[in-house]
Amino acid sequence: MSFGALRSELLKPGMKVGLYGGSFDPVHEGHLHVADTALTRLGLDRIWWIVSPQNPHKAHAPGDFRDRLQAVRSAANAPRMVVSDIEARLGINRTAQLATYLTRRHPGVNFVWIMGADALRSFHRWQDWQTIAHKMPIAVVSRPPDALRARLSRAAVALSRYRLSQHQAHALPGSSPPRWTYLTAPLYDVASSTLRVSSRRATTRN
Repeated sequence: MSFGALRSELLKPGMKVGLYGGSFDPVHEGHLHVADTALTRLGLDRIWWIVSPQNPHKAHAPGDFRDRLQAVRSAANAPRMVVSDIEARLGINRTAQLATYLTRRHPGVNFVWIMGADALRSFHRWQDWQTIAHKMPIAVVSRPPDALRARLSRAAVALSRYRLSQHQAHALPGSSPPRWTYLTAPLYDVASSTLRVSSRRATTRN
């Protein structure tokens, strides 16, 4: 199946769909690691890369939205990956809003929210984070340097009794939230901030 066909956001009841949101500023191998790991270990039919117009959890303003969207489309070109601008189209920038919208619109789809370990570390600071946890299961993929700290984070502790072992990860899609798992895999120690600075320096030199 071509990547062009997979740009469609068509969903059918029973599908297992991972939602991977972020500013992706810039997109890099660490993001691909998270997406690939979740896609394989959870047995997903699709994974949506949801490019956010802005990230309320970051102090700096992101780069141009259309440029970031195109960069993700170029990077996330593997089968079963879909790149979406749904937040921009709906005029929202909160994950809880998106989770509520999608679960209401597609009640027969088994959504899973995907995040890196760095996001889990600060998850308790997200607006209405408990709503997200109660709307759909969550899969956390280990990413440096926050792997250990993430598992000891406030949200991880609060949700500890709902955690599935990673050996049960295939059972996560379709399970009743709150439910989550923490997936460990070989890591790409690449920071978005490092790549962003390198990119700006290259632009300045040119």
